[in-house]
Amino acid sequence: MKKSLLIFFLLITTYLFGQQALNLIPKPVSLEKGTGTFTIDQSTVLLYNSADKELQSAAVFLKAHIKRVSGIDLKPGANGSRKIELVIAPLETIGREGYLLDIKPASITMKANTKAGIIYGIQTLLQTLPAIRTNTPLQVPCMKITDYPRFQWRGMHLDVSRHFFGPEFVKEYIDLLASYKMNRFHWHLVDDQGWRIEIKKYPNLTKTGAWRVDQNNLVWGVRPQAKPGEAATYGGYYTQEQVKDIISYAAERNVMVVPEIEMPGHVASAIASYSWLSCAQQPQLSLTGGNYNGISSNYCAGNDSVFHFLEDVLREVTNLFPSPYIHIGGDEVDKTPWKNCARCQARIKKEGLKNEEELQSYFIKRIGKFISSQHKKMIGWDEILEGGLAEDATVMSWRGEAGGIKAAKMKHDVIMTPDYPLYFDHYQAGPEGEPLAFGGMNSLKNVYNYEPVSKELTEAESKFVLGAQANLWTEFITKPEGIEYMVLPRMPALAEAVWTPKESRSLSSFMSRIPHHYKRYEQLGLRYNAGNFAVAINPVVKDGKLFVELSNEIPGSTIVYTSDGNEPVVGSAAYTQPLLIEASMVLKASTVTDQQVRNVQASKQSFVIHKGVGKSITYVHQPSKSYPANGPNSLLDGIKGTAAPGKYWHGFSGDDLIATVDLGATVSLHRISLGCLQSYRSWIFLPQWVRFEVSVDGEHFTEIKTVNTPFDIHDNYLQYDFKVSLDNTSARFIRVTAKNNNCPPDHPGAGAPGWIFADELMID
Repeated sequence: MKKSLLIFFLLITTYLFGQQALNLIPKPVSLEKGTGTFTIDQSTVLLYNSADKELQSAAVFLKAHIKRVSGIDLKPGANGSRKIELVIAPLETIGREGYLLDIKPASITMKANTKAGIIYGIQTLLQTLPAIRTNTPLQVPCMKITDYPRFQWRGMHLDVSRHFFGPEFVKEYIDLLASYKMNRFHWHLVDDQGWRIEIKKYPNLTKTGAWRVDQNNLVWGVRPQAKPGEAATYGGYYTQEQVKDIISYAAERNVMVVPEIEMPGHVASAIASYSWLSCAQQPQLSLTGGNYNGISSNYCAGNDSVFHFLEDVLREVTNLFPSPYIHIGGDEVDKTPWKNCARCQARIKKEGLKNEEELQSYFIKRIGKFISSQHKKMIGWDEILEGGLAEDATVMSWRGEAGGIKAAKMKHDVIMTPDYPLYFDHYQAGPEGEPLAFGGMNSLKNVYNYEPVSKELTEAESKFVLGAQANLWTEFITKPEGIEYMVLPRMPALAEAVWTPKESRSLSSFMSRIPHHYKRYEQLGLRYNAGNFAVAINPVVKDGKLFVELSNEIPGSTIVYTSDGNEPVVGSAAYTQPLLIEASMVLKASTVTDQQVRNVQASKQSFVIHKGVGKSITYVHQPSKSYPANGPNSLLDGIKGTAAPGKYWHGFSGDDLIATVDLGATVSLHRISLGCLQSYRSWIFLPQWVRFEVSVDGEHFTEIKTVNTPFDIHDNYLQYDFKVSLDNTSARFIRVTAKNNNCPPDHPGAGAPGWIFADELMID
């Protein structure tokens, strides 16, 4: 009896293992499950053409991993009970990075057109094996896979300037990328706060520019500038030998390392090393954080010596990096020093340029020609479009997708890296209970659902979209585990978004597979975010009434809520359908799994009900697509904006805000107010004035009052309600006009259109 039970147990175990879920990320193009398993043991042999150096390299990579997790040393040759065979041969339809993987009980056959495809087939195989050293049999489920990527650029970025991360961690980061078939590592080596690459001709770049005063006890944005005599001991840099080693390490895993050497702005570290590079040509200390008072951070565009310096630097860089691409930054250039620089103004006159925007274009084009002379291609952030785009330049679109769309229509290659949702320095959950982040919210769901090809592009134009990349800036990340936490699991989500065919992607499928990877992270000692348990509170207007939809990103969970001010608990009301909001209240909501409230803090939203809530509103100029708040009815949804500019604020750039509300019937009015935001550093300014008008018929309007702003345009941050009182005026229509500003002359964006951010048009 006992023997029969044991046999039955073994049969069931074998059956279940053979039918186990394949939690592969990214999801393959085609996967057919087989029956049984392939066991890797001491008798397993590895077959490949040893005369092919690329196959030999791939074989070494596979053997090293198998030995690391099991101690088994795969032997070459044909004599073995089981074999793993790697084959490079001409194959149609799968491209240069695709692979065919056929796993049977006695054999594993991996075929591809190139080493890249073989490496990706190996990465798929490795996901079926234990993550760490084990003495249990290595059993691989039988299956047949045909797989290839949707996009050629599948990238991850890492900023090592704000905080330096050593060579060994950079390799670990590359391992993470490679494990999910990401193939581009964008290495941000230069910025204001640190120069991180050895340039032999200019040793001060690392002797001085790589170090700053240690102020890690202070939050990034409030760090004071260093004082003379303070020891600059915080930082580091990569020697050229270390760079070569990292490039070689990445190449073994089919990851191209793309260096970024920032210019013409974000170079305070270079100027601290060689003061003659700036317009002011004044000595300065290394920048400690975000305090730029008295600091030069731009190269002088009128000084030929600057270009000779950059050519020397880029010559060493291009000799180091096999990558066909060199990234030159080009973003966030404060052109004020150029306006006040005799050399820059002389350059503008000599070259027949119209303004500083064209001077920036001159700078970028001149550098672009040099990069081309080194047989490389130039990449820049979307600001390189300003003043005209350099020939053959590739645009990395970070300020939304507009720059990328424009570049693609100009027939330039584009890499989509929009800050929403691909800036991984933004929050992914919370923010309550989360590590301090730059701001914003780019959740796992947002990342997974990202589509790199805009609907605004034709089929022909969409071919210029090479792919997408997530960026990780490190102002608020000082340790490797912080990087792990911010990229896991958002990086796997992006990996699937850029590899798997669009029609095959499924958020619910991904969410069912990612927990398996959480276990692997735990085994490897990697820090990760276990999920966004925060409940999204989304107001929806329907038939003139305000409803609220509640949602989260946790499959199989329950959402509980309260409207009486108490915290939600397991026994609180469970959300089943949209909630009708008829009175002012504070709504709180939490996620419940396994009979536990999982939120560190409940999501909370205050609603203020007034006569305009849910009513019809029309605009002369539509709000920006980048800041849509809650859609067309955002000014009439009963929600005031938060301190974070991106949440519940309608954004208008360049245009005045002109909106008309139809209350549906003539009513008595007592007060009207429009809430607005000012954030000087973000180019957001209070309107110059706000005019309120009313009408009975919607055609003939009477002005009630024009309210001027009482604040200075230079005030950095404030929220203000422009309001008027009415003496029992009756009207059906209300028109509000808010006059926009241009950036003031002493602002980095001097003369450029500013933004109006408005949250709620309160009508009582």
